Amino acid sequence: MTSSGRARAWVAGYCALLTAIIIGPLAGSGYLLLRDAVSTPRSYLTDSALGLGAAAPRAVPQDALIAVLSPIIDGGILVKAILIVSLWSAGYGAAVLARRFISASTSAQLVAATLALWNPFVAERLLQGHWSLLAGYAALPWTALAATRIRTITSGHVSRQRPKATSSTDTPAAISGTSPDTPETTRGLGLPRRAGTLGGWAALIASFAAAGLTPTGSLLAAIIGLALVGRRAFLPATVAWLATCAPWLTATALGSGADPSDPAGVTAFAARAEPWLGTLGSLAGLGGIWNSEAVPASRTTPLALVGTVLLLAIVACGVRAVWNLGRDGRTLLIIAVVAITLPALGATTWGLAVGEWLVVHVPGAGLLRDTQKYVALAMPAYALCAAAACRTVTAAARRLMTVENSTDTGLDGITESSCVNEDGPNHSRAASDTDTEPSTLNAYSSGTRVVATLFIAFLILPLADLAWGVGGALRPVHYPAGWAQIVDHIDSPGDVAVLPAGMFRRFPYSGTAPVLDPAPRILPNDVLQTGELQVRGHAVTGEGNRARTAEQALLQGAPTTDLAALGIGWILIERTTPGPLGNSQNTLTTAELTYQDADLALYKIPNPTPLDTPTPTQRHLSTTAHLLWALLLLASLITASRHPYRTPPRFA
Repeated sequence: MTSSGRARAWVAGYCALLTAIIIGPLAGSGYLLLRDAVSTPRSYLTDSALGLGAAAPRAVPQDALIAVLSPIIDGGILVKAILIVSLWSAGYGAAVLARRFISASTSAQLVAATLALWNPFVAERLLQGHWSLLAGYAALPWTALAATRIRTITSGHVSRQRPKATSSTDTPAAISGTSPDTPETTRGLGLPRRAGTLGGWAALIASFAAAGLTPTGSLLAAIIGLALVGRRAFLPATVAWLATCAPWLTATALGSGADPSDPAGVTAFAARAEPWLGTLGSLAGLGGIWNSEAVPASRTTPLALVGTVLLLAIVACGVRAVWNLGRDGRTLLIIAVVAITLPALGATTWGLAVGEWLVVHVPGAGLLRDTQKYVALAMPAYALCAAAACRTVTAAARRLMTVENSTDTGLDGITESSCVNEDGPNHSRAASDTDTEPSTLNAYSSGTRVVATLFIAFLILPLADLAWGVGGALRPVHYPAGWAQIVDHIDSPGDVAVLPAGMFRRFPYSGTAPVLDPAPRILPNDVLQTGELQVRGHAVTGEGNRARTAEQALLQGAPTTDLAALGIGWILIERTTPGPLGNSQNTLTTAELTYQDADLALYKIPNPTPLDTPTPTQRHLSTTAHLLWALLLLASLITASRHPYRTPPRFA
């Protein structure tokens, strides 16, 4: 293995280690069940999983993917695997981005990977249960790499800089891009331009599709990719992105996703100020999630201020170097500033008013109400700045030491632009194109390692409770055996109504945090959900009008004929979670009890009237959209792996 290959293996292994430290408890048997995260042994391809139910398609195509694969691979293992791959890819992608854009040394790459993995955004979204959003987060550096690779090829740009000596390929699945200063191919280099173009487009489409596991992730990748891909490739890139959006765009058009959202959700889901930071400071530190309960304990102490100051100080040290990269660096920096500023403005009085107007008058604008999600867009720029800061601080320290010692150490000519990569003497050259003495190389490399070690400590220690499942909160649970019995007993059509009323549960086996009711992802029939949430003292109305009517009927003890007229064929009672039951016993006494145990009870209602049933055409359209997304993901991954990025040979 070459020296550069060993360096990349070190970076990959380091990312795997950090990922293991973060999600360690999930390595055991069981299922992820924490707030919005619900994994089950098996899911079913219901109309809701296809996005054709009453609720907005916020988990499309995620739910359909799990439903199709879970009969083959246990659903809990699938979710864990996606989460692990996402976290590792986020860290390694940030390292590759730093290596390609600024020729970062191995130590600097480790800093970039640490920043991408070990930050409040990752911690808070894990605690909120947004595992699929982290897939979109992980795709951002890969999207940036692929987009710059395409723009470099389509623009015919030839760098004036000397290409850096690196290995011929990169992983995972060769979804990689190119340095903005190192074009993949030109006629003069004799490399296959057509193959490079195909590989670049495959990498971009794979990034779009992977991020598109949820609509929000898709939007995040689109912002990065379309901003960097260049004018000539903008239109085809937009078409490619829209193709990967087919599942949720189709569901929005066919289902209820285009209905206006409750404007109360804008205030409820606005970014939140953390202690000693304010809203803007919280967002700049990659925190500020709306749910004050979904934060690590350290973010409620002065460590939040310390960690944010250290993070921003590291980033600030590298801003100038990233800005000097030219278009790509400046674009990412501008995106980062906007991604932090707009959510902060959105939490002001007039910003909330604008948000409320949007969700009422613009179809699908409800996707924008959780504005803190979009802080993820700052990660690529932050990672680049952190890697560049290693170089900047090391060079500054050397210059300072030289002045203080008032001796000729041989380092007088070292500047930020002439730093040495510790991976080998051929990885970087002095600005004067002359070789630096070995003693100088060793001294500078050692200094870079020291600075990188300090930066990693500064990033990890203030947020030490991200380790081991965010302080043990992220742990697997085991469902009672009664759930499998319930699934076996639901053997006829009809939607399922669930009591107690409400969307969230507190089971004895799920811990102290509220969790989404797992019934919609466990049961083979559609489960009616009101979508109503209680957030920060605000009642946010959901899209499930029929579910709301059915819930009220149950709480009032309506006869089973009324529920059958609402399309309900089954009533599930979850006995071990608190919540309102009202006069539902009046209804249950006239229904047929088919199963009960200490945890669950299932009642059957005869002759339900089918309501809100999608037509065969709607199902075919939705299925086709999901198949298109899956085909694009698989085909682009395979194509990208067959046409990876290849570094041009060095000039003589």
